Amino acid sequence: MPAILTQTERNDELSVLLKSGWEMVENRDAIYKKFKFKSFIRAFGWMSSIAIIAEKIDHHPEWVNVYNTVEVTLTTHSANGLTKLDLALAKKMDIQKNN
Repeated sequence: MPAILTQTERNDELSVLLKSGWEMVENRDAIYKKFKFKSFIRAFGWMSSIAIIAEKIDHHPEWVNVYNTVEVTLTTHSANGLTKLDLALAKKMDIQKNN
């Protein structure tokens, strides 16, 4: 099972994500970000590319898609909080969005 982030990992790696638009979820050890796209098909295409990545690392997001917006929450349910898997997937989401 993945381990919960250490305080050092939170200070270093998580803080970088928070500066890039990710937010802590209130009353949960989870992060959230809203991604906006030019159209529904671009949002759906991005979700499809992330789904392949998520499946490869066996870590799946909580997400909702409405037209050109995708809202994402990341946490590791088996660890009951944030782990390196969440950081890795968040980074990949940001990279895919900017490509």
